[in-house]
Amino acid sequence: MIMSQKSKEHIDACRFCWMCHHICPVGNATGQERNTARARALGLSLVNRDTLQVEDVIDNVYECCLCGGCVGVCITGWDPVMFTKEARLQAALEDKLPAYINALVDNCLDTGNAYGVTELDGELQAAVAAHAAPTDTLLVLGVDARCKVPAQAVKAIRVLEKAGVSFTVLANEPATGWQMDFLVGAAEETKQQMAAAAQVMNGYKTVVLYDPNDAKCVKQTYHEYGVETTAKATTFTAFVAALLAEGKLEAARSDRAVVYQDPYQLARDLSETEEPREIIASYAVLGEMLCNRKETIAAGNLLMAEYIPQVMEQVAARRLFNAESVGADTLVTACVGEYAVLKAVPQDKVAVLSIEDLILG
Repeated sequence: MIMSQKSKEHIDACRFCWMCHHICPVGNATGQERNTARARALGLSLVNRDTLQVEDVIDNVYECCLCGGCVGVCITGWDPVMFTKEARLQAALEDKLPAYINALVDNCLDTGNAYGVTELDGELQAAVAAHAAPTDTLLVLGVDARCKVPAQAVKAIRVLEKAGVSFTVLANEPATGWQMDFLVGAAEETKQQMAAAAQVMNGYKTVVLYDPNDAKCVKQTYHEYGVETTAKATTFTAFVAALLAEGKLEAARSDRAVVYQDPYQLARDLSETEEPREIIASYAVLGEMLCNRKETIAAGNLLMAEYIPQVMEQVAARRLFNAESVGADTLVTACVGEYAVLKAVPQDKVAVLSIEDLILG
């Protein structure tokens, strides 16, 4: 495997360090050393030294959810996410991806989503059709919501309707490219998908990104990859918090006590921690998880659930246990993918709500 000197340096620095063990959502959930950043670095270092083949470690490379918790707590500045993404890209370039990843990539290229979905849910189709007219504001629902959690996509639309916002939703919404970036990194196909989405979004003054995965991609990764956007991109939570502050949404606060699960894309990547809390505190009594804001622990990944579903259930179950451990019986999330994975855990101790659930009652 051909890797950059920078990645090799980070790999060699991480391979014998345990500093980030405590914050790795996958490693904590499975209890397996192979799922930690240290073990991933050790495996890749052996590939770089021609002791192992990339085929020997590639499954492990895809057991990382790229949440960046390890990066955030590393006081010496090493970056396991960087070398993990580069390893995925190089494996793709060398045609050494696992078959299950190739299938997801093919779906992204053929249908615009890794799930291979070609037709929207009927209720969502109707909700989208009601906002087909062009306006200055585009609501981007994202592939997770449109393909896997359509009921929540409809609720996102209903929230903006409730606030009297004039907005557009596209029936043929282009993929922002975050799934391709997750699967194969900065491949040319990834950048082409991003550029095509940017061209569509540039036809609007404001773009509201419902899924934190899309928000991180558009607001951060596009710039890193040289993709130009002229529209003002904002997260759904920041947009809704502004609607509340302007009095366009009237909150009816209940005495229900909840805790908030910070999506890492918002909290760590985009430094957005307070806007969701402002929304939640307007509708419920807000408490906190022990690991919150930039120290949040990911609660699951809907894309990874396509190929390691049992592990993602373990990750989500552990986060629900974290909520239970602070005495919470209700957890609120602002990430539709985390919402879906959390809801799929068979348990009856912690209710899982979205921010839209709170607003719509």
